[in-house]
Amino acid sequence: MHIKKGDTVIVVAGKDKGKKGKVLSVNPKTERIIVENVNMVTKHQKPSMKVQQGGRIHKEAAIHVSNVLLYDAKAKAGTRIRYKALENGNKVRVSVKTGEVID
Repeated sequence: MHIKKGDTVIVVAGKDKGKKGKVLSVNPKTERIIVENVNMVTKHQKPSMKVQQGGRIHKEAAIHVSNVLLYDAKAKAGTRIRYKALENGNKVRVSVKTGEVID
């Protein structure tokens, strides 16, 4: 998966198109990610021992990884990812737009 936890991404499809946010969690099995302040849903929460105050809470829902691009701060836009092998055998992510190493 080309997106990792902690990356800044920009949404390119869906109701939140154009929003930027930080990746909070990644699920590679279902290819879904949770992005900060993107795809907000309302959940009706019953009062419990963990949550004393019940009611409606707003939280982020998962979106498919194909609907986001990694945000390149140098280009100030979303960019695709290319992988490059280094001489020592390590593999790094490289921005397609700027050619800059991300990891």
